[in-house]
Amino acid sequence: MKNHQLILLTTVLFITLFYGETMGLNFGILGIAYALLTLFKTPEGNRTRTFLILFVTTVLSSIAFAWYGDFVSFLAVFTSAFLLAFKSKNRDLKSIFVIPVFVVNFITFPYRFFKFDEWLPKRNTSGTLQKLISVILIPAFFIIIFFAVYSAGSEHFSKLFTDFHFEFNFWEFFVLGCLGFFIAFNYWNFKIDHFVFGWNHDLKNDFLNEDKIQKPTYSFLDLDSERKSGVVSLLALNILLMIFIVTFNYEQFIEIPKTPNQLSTETHDRVNAVIISIVMAIGVIMFYFKGSFNFDKNAKSLKFLAKTWMVLNAVLVISAFAKNSEYIISYGLTYKRLGVYAF
Repeated sequence: MKNHQLILLTTVLFITLFYGETMGLNFGILGIAYALLTLFKTPEGNRTRTFLILFVTTVLSSIAFAWYGDFVSFLAVFTSAFLLAFKSKNRDLKSIFVIPVFVVNFITFPYRFFKFDEWLPKRNTSGTLQKLISVILIPAFFIIIFFAVYSAGSEHFSKLFTDFHFEFNFWEFFVLGCLGFFIAFNYWNFKIDHFVFGWNHDLKNDFLNEDKIQKPTYSFLDLDSERKSGVVSLLALNILLMIFIVTFNYEQFIEIPKTPNQLSTETHDRVNAVIISIVMAIGVIMFYFKGSFNFDKNAKSLKFLAKTWMVLNAVLVISAFAKNSEYIISYGLTYKRLGVYAF
């Protein structure tokens, strides 16, 4: 089936299931229907193990919602169904990109809807279907929109069409139709922008040969200069950190005890210094080890100094951990002191 046929089919199914009804079992049926249609529509090459697992989870979460009817089950159906659609279109993209892809598609829905050439058939369309679309569906859409606007602006105009006594809730039908079409359109006709493929390249699990090509990070520094800069910086930072560890532990464990208030203030200051030091250490390592620089065979000294610095930071963390434990034993447990452990 073509996309426009699936959009029409699932929109009609949505209205049929929910008109005059509550969600409950009907939403579960809708989720299973979407899963089955996606399975039949997906090419054989995209029916990977991940895709089949998502198909099963969509069906199971739909059954769970039909049974429990809670928000968690609803979220499970929504997440697994859109992941299923995402994997049915491209098997290689990371699942995390389902969020930006569908957020962008939801926002750009009004624009994409009016690009009829992209989602309605361009050729091989029967004359009857063309007349149905051009003479009935498109005019009906605009009539319904303007009818809603005019009804809101004139009570008498609204009464001309609402003072009829028959069991049909036009507004419920209209809202369900719009919502069903919105979901179906974005589910079957979503677009993956080019920037997503660029992000996916950066997040791939394996490096390619092109990623291992040695090239300087900055135009004003060649590879040798950048490497020397890292060695000098990390050597100086290692020496500085060793001095800090000695003074840090001396002040904490050897120096004459002070009053409780002084001890509390100094302990907080030292723990904050440790936290800032660790964050900055991560930043420095990320600064020197990025991109192709990770594969530099001549950076053995730089890698050794980086590993040494990581070990020294671990020693600093252990010292802070021990002091925090001593502080808790002396003055009791608080949420902030637990937060130090967590960090």
